[in-house]
Amino acid sequence: MPTLHVRNIPDELHDRIRTLASAQKRSLSAEVVSLLERALQDEQVRASQQALLTTIARRRRSRRTSKQVPDSVALLREDRNR
Repeated sequence: MPTLHVRNIPDELHDRIRTLASAQKRSLSAEVVSLLERALQDEQVRASQQALLTTIARRRRSRRTSKQVPDSVALLREDRNR
């Protein structure tokens, strides 16, 4: 298994990780691995969410026709004035 050495970690960050490790009953190394895994999973989720939003935006643009879509606020006001 590869080893990763990290230098110049700010004291405050080191203390926070050590506190988290203690609360989770893990070693400092195990907690760092857990935090790295979680960060990478979160990044994958964000990337897939961004891809989904891009797809939705592209579909919305492609479905627009020359006919204007009515403004929903104007339609609601018109309905309330009846």
